Amino acid sequence: MSSAIEAAREQFADEVVTRALSRDVELPHGAGTAVLITLDNGHDHTKPNTFGPAGLTSLGEAIDAAAARTDIVAVAITGKPFIFAVGADLNGVPKITDREQAHAIGRLGHDVFRRLGELNVPTFAFVNGAAMGGGVEVALHCTYRTVSSGVPAFALPEVFLGLVPGWGGTYLLPNLIGAEKALKLIIDNPLAQNKTIRGPQVFEMGIADAMFEPADFLEESLRWAAGVVKGDITVERPEVDRGEAWDRAVENARWAVEGKLHGAAPAPLRALDLVAEARNRTRDEGFAAEDEALADLIMSDELRSGLYAFDLVQKRARRPRGAPDKSLARPVTKVGVVGAGLMAGQLALLFARRLGVPVVMTDLDQERLDRGVGYVHGEVDKLLARGRVNSDTANRLKALVTGSLSYEAFADADFVIEAVFEEMSVKKSVFAQVEEHVSAEAVLATNTSSLSVTEMAADLKHPERVVGFHFFNPVAVLPLLEIVRGERTDDAALATAFATAKTLKKTAVLVKDAPAFVVNRLLTLFMGEVLSSVEEGTEPEVADRAVAPLGLPMSPLLLLQLVGPAVALHVAETLHAAFPDRFGVSPQLKAMVEAGKTAVYGPDFTIDPEVRAFFTGGDSPSGEEAILDRALVALAREIRIMLDEGVVAEPADIDLCMISGAGWPFHLGGITPYLDRAGISERVNGTRFHPDGLKAL
Repeated sequence: MSSAIEAAREQFADEVVTRALSRDVELPHGAGTAVLITLDNGHDHTKPNTFGPAGLTSLGEAIDAAAARTDIVAVAITGKPFIFAVGADLNGVPKITDREQAHAIGRLGHDVFRRLGELNVPTFAFVNGAAMGGGVEVALHCTYRTVSSGVPAFALPEVFLGLVPGWGGTYLLPNLIGAEKALKLIIDNPLAQNKTIRGPQVFEMGIADAMFEPADFLEESLRWAAGVVKGDITVERPEVDRGEAWDRAVENARWAVEGKLHGAAPAPLRALDLVAEARNRTRDEGFAAEDEALADLIMSDELRSGLYAFDLVQKRARRPRGAPDKSLARPVTKVGVVGAGLMAGQLALLFARRLGVPVVMTDLDQERLDRGVGYVHGEVDKLLARGRVNSDTANRLKALVTGSLSYEAFADADFVIEAVFEEMSVKKSVFAQVEEHVSAEAVLATNTSSLSVTEMAADLKHPERVVGFHFFNPVAVLPLLEIVRGERTDDAALATAFATAKTLKKTAVLVKDAPAFVVNRLLTLFMGEVLSSVEEGTEPEVADRAVAPLGLPMSPLLLLQLVGPAVALHVAETLHAAFPDRFGVSPQLKAMVEAGKTAVYGPDFTIDPEVRAFFTGGDSPSGEEAILDRALVALAREIRIMLDEGVVAEPADIDLCMISGAGWPFHLGGITPYLDRAGISERVNGTRFHPDGLKAL
């Protein structure tokens, strides 16, 4: 083993080793003896198989032992129950200190996996469970593949983190199923919130040659392999178009990546280049190019940020800082939702699906109430039509969500959440009325985006049971839930809120009762700097384009369109009242709202001419770089203030909020690592947010 690999291996001293356990199996119908290699790290499915240096070495030894035999007719590889393999062990990557070590990791993966395609007997991958990254790639190196119809997740998520599928993925997959379908897995799905596919799609795309049911998957796979070995089964694969279709697929993907990221992240473009060249390269050339790409990207700041972000959503999100002991949480057996608008309908559906308890919606009149309940039932019908739920589940969900014009329906509710107009007097009135009908222990939750939870609870008989429960729109997509503790909120109410959030499968972050909390406070400041530049005379398109280098999911004006000018104005006014020296109220935005404008763009997706009329005036336009800098400087200053005020526990919570609530890219690591990397943190605050670099959490 080379010194670089030995050095790299030292960085993975804590590797949970996935062993390659070999045993002989007799194939059915007298086809002969096969070696079956089972990947197993000795833990249950909650700790999936991964490949670190020791795991790769174990697999290499198992393959070598099989290659030395003359009495076998096939080699097959599968995983432990429910798990095939989910890729490289990334825990040691941040500790790699030089490019040579990074290059060695890429080479080691190739050297081991490629042997599966170079044996004198056919090789089979029996994909029995979740397969991601290197797990997909080890299967691609085999001659044939079967997949279980029960596989819940199959993906190549590397570019999402800042890497490329570097153990054969960018070469083998397009040459197996064509560039267009391969790029869906390599580029499109990772950039769509790390979307995965299931077993049936793996088979439909031509990645697997056969598919079997989970109950007898291994038995059927061995029987199928026997047929292949004996020649009774012939695997025919469509010929891959290596002409114009290949180039067209790459260019379409390149256009889409540029539209989303504006060159902000190197990994997707590097993966595109590898796929583009894969049709003309030999396998050795393709693998060598992947090694070079991995070596470059492993040493990049973007990968370090991506791994930090991944650690946030996988670990910190599961252990919220500051949450009370979960034993204090009360059971929730019925939920009340005040309001029947769009947000209320989304909440009612989420509570019914995740908690499986009765949900009662209320509103001011029967028409609104019927419309709200009807929305929920319609969404259930959509889930049924898409195969997301069966008919029994659909009927049960519809039965759980009902409406009432009286708060008396909340008498036995354990958890009541309001989703009414964002006005303090309205919310206080609602809670005062609700309190007359619920038990003293029932939690009263507010979905406010900016108002004080403490003030909202001040006049109640039991202010200790009021908690902020701020969702982000669309509720079904964005995972963040800002849980706000008012000054008098007790541990039981807070613990119940966190337990409920966990059951709802949301990423809960504890936030101090401060104006606009975290995400809206920062986004309002960010958007305000862009709008200020427009007020000063910058063309709105120029100002909007200024933040493109960040690769955000949407531009400031598009975000304004999504949020709605009225809501954005309300939050800006709330923050201006609290912090007049740092937050302004855009006269242009106020004029838009007073004129009744509800959107920024027209049907042709250009700025509405009537809206553009508000974006005039000022004789001091700014360039794009200056606008971006002023916005980032404002964020760095405000984040430091928020941390000093204790709005959240640590910078990691700021980043977790921005990633899961605002969709900020993994390659930024949220916002604080980017501000550190760009030198803005030190310029503004005199110190970095992460003085010791990005450490595992």
